[in-house]
Amino acid sequence: MPCLLLSGKGLVKTIQFKDARYLGDPINAVRIFNEKESDELIFMDINASKENRTVDLDVVRQIGDECFMPFAVGGGIRTIESVREIFKAGAEKVVLNTIAGENPDFIAKIADTFGSQSIIVSIDVRRKMSGKYKAYILNGSKSISIDPVEFAGLVQEKGAGEILVNSIDRDGTGEGYDLDITAKIAAAVSIPVIACGGAGKLEDLKIIVKNSKVSAVAAGSMFVFHGERRAVLINYPAQKELEKLLSLN
Repeated sequence: MPCLLLSGKGLVKTIQFKDARYLGDPINAVRIFNEKESDELIFMDINASKENRTVDLDVVRQIGDECFMPFAVGGGIRTIESVREIFKAGAEKVVLNTIAGENPDFIAKIADTFGSQSIIVSIDVRRKMSGKYKAYILNGSKSISIDPVEFAGLVQEKGAGEILVNSIDRDGTGEGYDLDITAKIAAAVSIPVIACGGAGKLEDLKIIVKNSKVSAVAAGSMFVFHGERRAVLINYPAQKELEKLLSLN
């Protein structure tokens, strides 16, 4: 599934969670993904939590008006009312990161109110020089004390419906997913896990699916750039191509 980054009203793409490049209007991307019959979209406002605001609801409403497929939205969510407004704007799921790291009990509040199926927790991970992984919040700027695999178990216990494992090191690099930490988290929980961060070619999707227990794969750069010069070109593989690649039939 395409994982698209927002900064306010604009569509952007980062490399290792830095150097956000403006790509244009997110609604244009939605229209193309409609035509390409994408299964699901994820939108995350990368600056919302750091700027102490919530994802722009006008943008969410515009996405909801245009989008033919289910979509999830994250960015600065801290209250049940914010979640309610995002759902009213058309989203089917919310993506939590910073609030999940700061206050995991908030996950349970959303689950009790709207159901676990409405919650994706994004665990943003980075590998340290020692080889140990750390989980981060606030767009990768602050680590949390709990080990990422343990954190995955905790957010499942609190009521998360899905986990997005997002590799900070691989983000925007096209070097492939971080199989190590993604496989460990997917093996440690019973809820669906989505791999994200690093896809550069279709073969990368096959590798992570074949070698881990992930339920889905997400990508950003691969779906918004084309060629070595990284020209902006919204694209998505044909369904038959994906089925053949991932042996879904």
